[in-house]
Amino acid sequence: MAIEQTAQEQAHSRWVRDMFGNIAGKYDFVNRIIAVNFDRSWRRLVVKKLAPELARETALILDIACGTGDLSLELQKNAKAKIIGTDFCRPMLDIAVEKTAKTNLKIPYIEGDGLALPFADDTFDAVTVAFGLRNFANWQEGLIQMRRVLKSGGRLAVLEFASPTLPGFRQIYDLYFDRVLPRIGGALSGNFAGYKHLNKSVRKFPGQEGFSQLMRETGFEKV
Repeated sequence: MAIEQTAQEQAHSRWVRDMFGNIAGKYDFVNRIIAVNFDRSWRRLVVKKLAPELARETALILDIACGTGDLSLELQKNAKAKIIGTDFCRPMLDIAVEKTAKTNLKIPYIEGDGLALPFADDTFDAVTVAFGLRNFANWQEGLIQMRRVLKSGGRLAVLEFASPTLPGFRQIYDLYFDRVLPRIGGALSGNFAGYKHLNKSVRKFPGQEGFSQLMRETGFEKV
């Protein structure tokens, strides 16, 4: 059961859904450029972390905010487990379906809001979310939903941007996200507002310690 969203949260969700719908066709191309292909190695790290679950034929794994399906596909590639992708932006899911159809993989994609997941309690052995949680209108409610659909002992893997703490690198990172990324992403996609939002959403998202604490507060252990 989802907590009723405030009017502000509903407006934020609508804006994010529309923004991603507008850039869906160029999303993968732009991402490869602005992430300098590092995003692929980061997804492979998630796969490595979830190796025990992926190796079990009976395991069911949910990829939330799956977008165009990159992580879903990476998870399913050599897995015995079953992967399900979900996202609340239909144009992004349509691309995920097209990409999956070009492979020998079978991944069901279900339209659904991360703040009101259309799945029963205690359904999944693992849940993943990559570069999507920071766009939620309510991070805490998103985590509560993920905890709800996980089986007892299930695992959550979150892949997300946050401001680094390493001196020197943080200044370079901030410069890239403030000045370079919005201009490149906006120019390539034709949607400058969307990539300004990316910068703002990274700035607002908690750092590693803050987010770890938020996970603990919503019922996760061994964070």
